[in-house]
Amino acid sequence: MTHLKVTYDAEANAAYLYFTDPAAPPTKVAHMYPCDPDRVDGMINLDFDGDMRLLGIEVLDARAKLPQYLLDAAEPLNRGNA
Repeated sequence: MTHLKVTYDAEANAAYLYFTDPAAPPTKVAHMYPCDPDRVDGMINLDFDGDMRLLGIEVLDARAKLPQYLLDAAEPLNRGNA
């Protein structure tokens, strides 16, 4: 079974789901497609590489959009506390 990497910024209430190989070098986002905020009732952005392969999904208002167990298991991001 493949494990999905998820990060979560509780302060911003934003989560990111990664579809990239964690052992591979990071891939730059070349294209971002915002889902229609009215149709999804919020902000969800799809990130693609230069070959239009899906790299990940950014979910704003994550507590309302994602299951709690996913947020509980996510890697926390601490903004401003590097």
